[in-house]
Amino acid sequence: MWHTIPFGVHAHPVGGSMANTLDDVVSGALGVLDEFGLEFCSMRRVAGSLGVQPSALYHHVANKQTLLSLMAARIVADVEVSDDVAGSLHQLRAAMLAVRDGAEVVATASAFRLEVSTFEEALAERVGLDLARTLLIYVVGHTQSTQLHRQAAAVGAIALDPDLDGSFARGLALILR
Repeated sequence: MWHTIPFGVHAHPVGGSMANTLDDVVSGALGVLDEFGLEFCSMRRVAGSLGVQPSALYHHVANKQTLLSLMAARIVADVEVSDDVAGSLHQLRAAMLAVRDGAEVVATASAFRLEVSTFEEALAERVGLDLARTLLIYVVGHTQSTQLHRQAAAVGAIALDPDLDGSFARGLALILR
């Protein structure tokens, strides 16, 4: 659960009306992410997917970093911290794995503090701030590694490790001891 309107976001178009909404821009960006990956998810490509000029995006977001934070918020929007902390972290991992390069988008937004994590705050209320941060670094890092590994295996560069989910669960259990 992340705040969805970070600094630099215009909930309504600035200086006139546009056919696309902020929600359209974020959806378009996630579509480009899914098709091309984060490396090729440019403002120009997002604009092209929406049928507008790149400058039109800046009516909704100040820059690509702001768009990344909105994408991260959308990726984890349905994840909430419950009393089952391990279950909540498995849900977070599943949400990131469901989107190509989802963990990298969330990691980028988090590392650059582009998005304030209410998830982290809720987790810290249950386990303390240091453990919450440790858990999030583990979950996001392991998920990034899993996504990269699965992508490499999908193109035949390496053999798929069948124990990625198991190793995640075991590592999480060790941290939560």
